[in-house]
Amino acid sequence: MLIYLKKTLFAVLCIALVITSSCKKSTDNSTQKKGIQLATDAKFGTIITDNSGKTLYMFANDAAGTPTCTGGCETVWPIYYSADVSTDLKVSPAEVSEITRADGRKQSTYKGYPLYYYQNDVAAGDVKGDGVGGIWYVAKPDYSLMLANAQLIAKVNGVSTNFTNTYAVGDGKTIYLTDSKGRTLYAFANDRNGINNYTKGTTQEGIWPVYESDVLNLPSSVLKADLGVITVAAINKKQLTYKGWPLYYYASDVNRGDNQGIGIGKGPGLTWPVLQLNTLIAPAQ
Repeated sequence: MLIYLKKTLFAVLCIALVITSSCKKSTDNSTQKKGIQLATDAKFGTIITDNSGKTLYMFANDAAGTPTCTGGCETVWPIYYSADVSTDLKVSPAEVSEITRADGRKQSTYKGYPLYYYQNDVAAGDVKGDGVGGIWYVAKPDYSLMLANAQLIAKVNGVSTNFTNTYAVGDGKTIYLTDSKGRTLYAFANDRNGINNYTKGTTQEGIWPVYESDVLNLPSSVLKADLGVITVAAINKKQLTYKGWPLYYYASDVNRGDNQGIGIGKGPGLTWPVLQLNTLIAPAQ
């Protein structure tokens, strides 16, 4: 009888251990990080990483949302993909998506930007790829501005024409400011330092809506001292400025990466130029 009781007790203990082990395993799995995560970096603040803490990056050449890092570029900047929805509750699911590359592989995106690793980031927490070539930046959820590196294209007499960064006809990419989702931003030549003369005196923004944003976080090559915020009284909106120039969208730029607004007015770049890093400070009134 005693032997029987001991065997029964042993069996019950074994079952309990199995249940406890299974529950523990289930709990561990449920708390495992999946998808992209937010991490805090001493220099860059909140950054985006994979589920193991490896830093992810955005490419200015991809402002239109199409991945352009291929071939040898991928050796240095491997693509990131995860089919998992982020377990980080601070990550908005609406900002995370995926695209299919030309070769059929999938790549994860954040706010439409394809995400990449940097080969020289060896350990979790390394952020060695930011600012490389002036076109690679650590992925962040809170940029006020981003940079595009793209061909300027505007219509001249109804024909789409390529322009350089000096607005001469020709091929060549230009680095310029966009919002955090790759939409091109413009200055108005008749504005003055901190003064919006386009919207002034009217309650209609027309085809040039103001860019509303606080000065939050910027790509490392954009100086925070060059940013400001003004209030456009006529429409009761706050407008971000760069080097004193109030910033605008062009309503006919339907797709991210479009920069057709440069062709409006007196000539390409004369009335509505894009904002480049070497843009001169807006003149005083």
